[in-house]
Amino acid sequence: MKSPWFKSRGGFQLPNSWPGAIITLAALAFCLQVFVAVDRRSHSVSDTIYGVFPYAVCSFLLHDWIARRTSHDPH
Repeated sequence: MKSPWFKSRGGFQLPNSWPGAIITLAALAFCLQVFVAVDRRSHSVSDTIYGVFPYAVCSFLLHDWIARRTSHDPH
């Protein structure tokens, strides 16, 4: 890999190139789609949170894993 896709800023991995931006936007779009689908059928705020939480956590863990494997961080 020639250039890193992400840069570590604090506790976050921010996109540094086009592939990183595409992965970040795909994760955000997926979470938004899940939120809309779950919120449509939920009866309360807690229903929405409980429905979205597993998908959001898995999505952002996958994003973080990809970001850490494609960044140029020596840690």
